[in-house]
Amino acid sequence: MENQRPALGFLLALLATATWGTLPIAAQQVLKFIDAPTLVWIRFTVAASVLLFFLAAAGRLPKRRDFSWRTFRLLLLGVAGISANFVLIAQGLHYISPTTTQVLWQLSPFTMIFVGVVVFKDRMTAAQRIGLVLLLIGLFMFFNDKLGELSGLGAYAQGVLLCAAGSTVWVCYGVAQKLLSVQFSSQQILMLIYAASAAVLLPFAEPANIGSLKGVAAWSFFAYCCMNTLIGYGSFGEALKHWEASKVSVVTTLIPVFTMMFSILGHHLMPDIFSAPDMNGLAYAGAFIVVGGAVMAAVGDRLFKYR
Repeated sequence: MENQRPALGFLLALLATATWGTLPIAAQQVLKFIDAPTLVWIRFTVAASVLLFFLAAAGRLPKRRDFSWRTFRLLLLGVAGISANFVLIAQGLHYISPTTTQVLWQLSPFTMIFVGVVVFKDRMTAAQRIGLVLLLIGLFMFFNDKLGELSGLGAYAQGVLLCAAGSTVWVCYGVAQKLLSVQFSSQQILMLIYAASAAVLLPFAEPANIGSLKGVAAWSFFAYCCMNTLIGYGSFGEALKHWEASKVSVVTTLIPVFTMMFSILGHHLMPDIFSAPDMNGLAYAGAFIVVGGAVMAAVGDRLFKYR
């Protein structure tokens, strides 16, 4: 890769990771006032509007000739995947902690690996198999003190199932983005999918409820949620221009760690607003093993020269 600037790439990847890691913490506060479909709808609307403005200013809007029935089918797949992902995880935040949602998010890359094997005929490497084993062990450790709640199929189990489903269904967006990248840039794909997702969710959203937000803190969290998608994906895209994709992906696997750190910090600074993470020592260790599994799946072959 030409014009690499590793330090800048690392900082941008770190910014994307911190942005995504803090999103569920902020969203959980906003969801006290408005429902999940409304929050997701406004996030899509803001992101699509900003991307539309910048693409139009740069003369890079998609051309009509670039569209076909195959394109529309792929866009529909992407819209279904990312809309369901955003809404399911937002709904799950009503029942489980932000850290739990981010640990469960690590199911997403492994689902993508399985789809790659089945659909794109990729080979599942030894490092990816080891990563999968670490993921399963880590998840068992992470939920060690919640097994009774999970087996009881109560509210906590419902939150876990919602977030697990949201993490795995994201693969529909991942596949669509991969296939659409032949015709469009990543910014064009995101603009199209965000705009279409906003249109799909509009009938389920209640924009008037946004006025029920009360206090500077609630409005600040709301504004952050609206800009989070642009900051996160923008930083991630720029990081890929300046640093190797495999190294960027390793940094982004640390999202659950950032969520844990900011959850602890938030509770320390504002205990009346942020709850302390409900985790024991084994759960913390499990979270780090889940992250280790994701790192192994992403770059294990390079690190250990597996064949």
